[in-house]
This record gives sequence, structure tokens and C-alpha cells, in this order.
Amino acid sequence: MPLIRIFVTGFFLCAVLLLSLFVAFTWEVFSLKPKKGITDAVVVLAGGKGRIEEGIRLYRDGGGEALYLIGVDPSVRKRDLVKEQPGEQIILEKQSTTTLENAIYARDLLVKREVHSLQLITSRYHMPRAELIFRNLLPKDIALYPHPVDSRNFKEEWWRYGGSFRLLLSEFYKYYLYKIFFLFASGELRSVPLPVE
Repeated sequence: MPLIRIFVTGFFLCAVLLLSLFVAFTWEVFSLKPKKGITDAVVVLAGGKGRIEEGIRLYRDGGGEALYLIGVDPSVRKRDLVKEQPGEQIILEKQSTTTLENAIYARDLLVKREVHSLQLITSRYHMPRAELIFRNLLPKDIALYPHPVDSRNFKEEWWRYGGSFRLLLSEFYKYYLYKIFFLFASGELRSVPLPVE
């Protein structure tokens, strides 16, 4: 009997802990606000609706000296996304396909161009994980300012919409997997060189 009681108590405590973490994660997702300011770069993680458009708008409004579109489909050409004006610095990165790869390839570009500050644009639900990965892979002297984009498929009243709930739960799971990974990962991840092509 005591063994069953210990098991039930342990299960209950784990459930309470997971629920608390999920509530804290949800609060973080919805309390994120863009910080206004001029940075060296506007970095957009392509893949979600509205991200590229918001990045172009922010860049053209003077939010950054260069615009980096990361994880763009290889078949997409620059002129498909933007009509460049003279003097504009718009860089497309087409090799990365995951958030981790986004951060690795973006780091390479940003370090080469001596970027010291950036505004990171991605969907609101994706921002905690993206920010976590970027902060762990970018050199410590690069300042990062999150700039979340709201998506139509992600509702603020997430508990009333199955799609929004599943999206939030999926991001919660991935966020904590990466959190655990970075707890045990080597600090050398910030400086791992990319393979020579």
C-alpha cells in the first residue's frame, strides 16, 4: 500500500510541475512584446506566414542596417520576395531547414559581417524556442531582441481552439527538450565552425 501511495504522490507532483511549467511557458509566449530600436540586423526565420513581410517592413522602417532571411526555400529568388532598392542589404540563406540549422547558418553570416545586435523575427508561438537556441549558439557579445509576429492560425484564446492548443503543446515540448540539451551541452557550441563547402 505505501508503494502505491508513493507512486500516486510522485505522479501527482510531476503533473503539478508540468502544469506549472506549461502555464509559465504560455505566459511567456503571450507576454512577448517587440522592442523598438535600431540594430545592426533584422533576422527573419522564414517558414511562417507574415514573418518575411514584417521583416521587410521593419528593415525598411530603419530597424536594422541589413535584412537576413534565414531558411528560405531554395527555389525562391530574392526578387520573388523583395524589390530591392539601391543600397539595400538583403541576404537570403537557403540551406537551413530547422530552427537549430537556422541558428547555425545565421551565426556564420552574422559573425562574418561583424553584426553586434539583431532583431529576431519569428511567429509568437515559436519565439521562446528560437530565442533559446539563438542565445545559446550566437557569441555572447551579440545582443538579441525578440520581435514576435502574430499568426492567424494561433489564437490568444488557445484553450478554445484545438489547433492552437496542439501548436502550443508542441512548442512547449520542443522548448524544454532544447533547454535540457543546452544544460548538458558544451559551451563550445557557440564557436563550432561550419563545414567547408
